Amino acid sequence: MSKRDGDLRSWQTVSSADGTAISFVTTGRGAPVIVVSGVLSTTADFTSFAKALGRTHTVHTVERRGRGLSGPQGDDYSMIKECEDVAAVQAATGASFIFGHSYGGLIALEAARSSQVYRKVAVYEPGVSVAGSIGLGWIDDCKAKLAKGKPLEAFAAFSIAAGPRRARRTPLWAMTLLLPLFISAADRRQMFALLPANLREHKVIGQLDDSYPRYGQLQADVLAMCGGKSDLDWVGLAMDALASALPSVMVKAFPKLDHFGPTKTGPRDVAKAAGMFFQDHTITAERTRG
Repeated sequence: MSKRDGDLRSWQTVSSADGTAISFVTTGRGAPVIVVSGVLSTTADFTSFAKALGRTHTVHTVERRGRGLSGPQGDDYSMIKECEDVAAVQAATGASFIFGHSYGGLIALEAARSSQVYRKVAVYEPGVSVAGSIGLGWIDDCKAKLAKGKPLEAFAAFSIAAGPRRARRTPLWAMTLLLPLFISAADRRQMFALLPANLREHKVIGQLDDSYPRYGQLQADVLAMCGGKSDLDWVGLAMDALASALPSVMVKAFPKLDHFGPTKTGPRDVAKAAGMFFQDHTITAERTRG
C-alpha cells in the first residue's frame, strides 16, 4: 500500500516476518536511510529531523509496531520482532544506513548486529542499559495506575522514575500538576496511548541489560551522539560502553541539546551530523584497507 500526504511525503506498508503490517513514511532524495523512533514517539515526531536529513538522503521513518498504520505489538513482542520489522523496511528500500533515537537507537544497533547489510549506524543516546542503569522498578506501579484508568498518574510515575535528575526529586502529586503545563494536550494523548507499549519496550531494555559487549560483532561504522543537557544518569554509561565495545565508532556530543535533540531541541543539528557521517566514506575506506 502506498499514499502521499500534503507535504509530498510518501507512505508505504510492508509485511514483517510474522505477517504484521509495518508502515513507513519517505521523504527527501539521495542515499536511503532508515530512521527508528524511541518510546512514546511516532513518525510525526521526526518530521523536522527527516526533512533536514532529506536534503541529502532519502529518509524512511518507520512507524514501529503498536503505532499508526502499523500492526499491534502482539503478546510475543520482543527485540527480534523489532529487528524483523526493520529488516522488512530495509528489504523494501535497499537502505544501508540506519539512524535510531533512544530505544530506537538500541533497535538500530541490534538490527545492525543481526544483519550485515548496514554499512553505517548513527544513534542518539541509544537505550543501552549498563548494570541496571535503566531501571525498571516503576513498571508495576505504572501498570497498576493504567489498570485503574489513571494515565496521567501513570505517566507521572514513569517521568519521575525514568526522567532526568530534577524530575526524580518531584513528588507524584506535583508532577501530575506540572505535566499538563509543559506538554500539550495532543502530545499527552499520544503518550497516554503509547504507555502500554512503553512498558513492554522497557522490559526488552531490561532483558538486554549488560549485553553491549556483543556489539563488538558489528561490521558497520557507528556514530554515537549525545546531548550535554540530558541529565540522564544512564546516558554517560551507555556512551562509554559503546565506545569500548564497538570496533569502529565516533562519538559526538551536542553541549546545548538534551535527550530529545532529534525530535525537539535540535533536529537540524543532529540531522546535519548524521548526514555528514553517512556521506563520509573515510572510516569505511580506512577499515577496508586495514
